[in-house]
Amino acid sequence: MTIASRFRRARGAAVPHRKNTAELATIDMPVPREIVLPMQQHIGALCEPVVKKGDHVDVGSLVGHAPRGLSADIFSGVSGTVTAIKPVYYSSGKTDTTVVIESDGAQTVADTVVPPEVSDRASFLAAIKKSGLVGLGGAGFPTDIKLAPPNLEEIDLYVVNGTECEPYLSTDYREMMESADDVLFGIRETCKYLDIPNAMVCIEDNKPRAIEHLRALTKDDPAIEVKSLPSRYPQGAENVLVYNATGRVVPRGQRQTDVGVMLNNVTTMASIGRFLKTGMPLVKRRFTVSGDAVERPCNVQIVIGTRLRDVMDFVGLAKEPRKVVLGGPMMGNAQIDLDYPVIRQNNGVLVFSKEGMEQPKTTPCIRCGRCTNSCPMRLSPVAIRKAYATQDVKRLDELMADLCMGCGTCSFVCPAKQPLAQTSKLARDFMRAEMAKRRN
Repeated sequence: MTIASRFRRARGAAVPHRKNTAELATIDMPVPREIVLPMQQHIGALCEPVVKKGDHVDVGSLVGHAPRGLSADIFSGVSGTVTAIKPVYYSSGKTDTTVVIESDGAQTVADTVVPPEVSDRASFLAAIKKSGLVGLGGAGFPTDIKLAPPNLEEIDLYVVNGTECEPYLSTDYREMMESADDVLFGIRETCKYLDIPNAMVCIEDNKPRAIEHLRALTKDDPAIEVKSLPSRYPQGAENVLVYNATGRVVPRGQRQTDVGVMLNNVTTMASIGRFLKTGMPLVKRRFTVSGDAVERPCNVQIVIGTRLRDVMDFVGLAKEPRKVVLGGPMMGNAQIDLDYPVIRQNNGVLVFSKEGMEQPKTTPCIRCGRCTNSCPMRLSPVAIRKAYATQDVKRLDELMADLCMGCGTCSFVCPAKQPLAQTSKLARDFMRAEMAKRRN
């Protein structure tokens, strides 16, 4: 089966939206007493702390320096004193370094925060590198690297992902409704300096107000199209979005830029716009707080590094929390420690009670094929699970396990409630690691 036929036959899932906070305007959360900044807030190497215990920092001060590619500098969102630099250990087995800063409440802005001087492509990319921007849709890929592919001259379309197909989350929607000028400024400046002739903002049709709002603002700009797409999970997955919006198929093992498309999240574009105007690096972001255990579901403007515990204290809890999920229910990660801080690629937290998280019993697979029929890449999660159980790398390669996006659709539609998404992700990572060993 070709990649193109996989996309044509892909179905996805009709997940419930539950966008309870969509029409709630963003509110500012008070500056916390203390923030914690992990040096791993991107997909690459850890940043190196450039401060030490006892140092004073201001809002926008550099705290962690990116040592090499696939990293992005980290900045303080408060003014105050560095009280600790210490290692942390995650449940995944990974380690990190954190910088703990006690706020002085003054929120003094650093002298280094000034609008960048941008006149050409080189200065534009240099400015983005200094902004600390990463993909704010959840991936955490450094934005300056994503904006500088080796085949930039071949790109003719800039796609902006405003689909926000995950249930509950509404930060991208609020970004379009409340900060559309920043979004469009970021798009226009990016396209100008990268010499990309056209842009397309993609929004699911369950967000008609956002579609209408952006179309009104771009009606006299033929270079920007606002495209409505069917509301079908996972519409926001990059390769799925590129195909559904443009008809272009990203071949296995290649990127969107290989088919002439550059793609970024709508909140990332708004952040680019704000940084070019103000010079303030990425120290805050919109953040959805929802779930049946939350007393006051809302969208908040939050200082990056704020502990989840402080977020809970701000919104209040109506019920005893049973599960706390960073991100959406389909692709988010359950948390075991409320002292964990919000990092820059987190776009929301869901807090569920025991009643809201009652799990159905897992039963044997009945070979119904729903997982395969619904998979956006037309993979066979059941076959992948079997090959992974025997560590059969050749079979996993034949099954194209590396195409798994971890979207969770297979587990969602499975009537037996098998943990197919988890197994497919493990199989994908195992296969990639084994193939890399063989290449080396």
